[in-house]
Amino acid sequence: MPANILLVEDEPAIQELIAANLARAGHHVVRASDAETAQRIVREALPDLVLLDWMLPGASGIEFARRLRAEERTREIPIIMLTARGEEQDKVTGLEIGADDYVTKPFSPRELVARIKAVLRRRAPQATEDAVELGGLRLDPATHRVTAGDKALALGPTEFRLLHFLMTHPERVHSRAQLLDQVWGDHVFVEERTVDVHIRRLRCALEPTQHDGLIQTVRGSGYRLSVQAQQAATVS
Repeated sequence: MPANILLVEDEPAIQELIAANLARAGHHVVRASDAETAQRIVREALPDLVLLDWMLPGASGIEFARRLRAEERTREIPIIMLTARGEEQDKVTGLEIGADDYVTKPFSPRELVARIKAVLRRRAPQATEDAVELGGLRLDPATHRVTAGDKALALGPTEFRLLHFLMTHPERVHSRAQLLDQVWGDHVFVEERTVDVHIRRLRCALEPTQHDGLIQTVRGSGYRLSVQAQQAATVS
């Protein structure tokens, strides 16, 4: 799936080269030349990943990365540092402040795209096109199909995104606010009860194959997808 990538790079030629290659790989790229501009962009909408140059005018990339990791809303955004600083201590510093990967200039565009894919698969699997199989369900983002065995299930676009997120983060409880941010986008303003409506629709879509039990309500907290809960219900 195309990822929304924030590219923070102050050298125009490098910025253009990276943006062109990411767009060719199917990603949507938003550009910033300094940390202040990047901060405004993040404030408006969370990206799936940040490509962050170490040396920037004004606040450095390291300072901006620290800001992202310090705030609850932006703490989980994957960060890849881009830098000409190849010394071991610099790499250690970048990783210690919370960067997920560290790419030293010069680098090949193909390597960068591969690194992005690896980080997204690890940190934001809902932003990839990898098929997911869990609890007897198979969801394929590339074909937008959900199947249980040989039976295809019909899901609306929002229910598909909701199921995709839950399947890539199983057994974890997600509040309604978290689901709104991750599925609808944190820049979309809708009421939290909207989540309840779509959870009901998702359960109805899964009911014909008896997979509605995968979606568990956690009183006072939110929802989770639990294979263990479904198995326990089947046994009992």
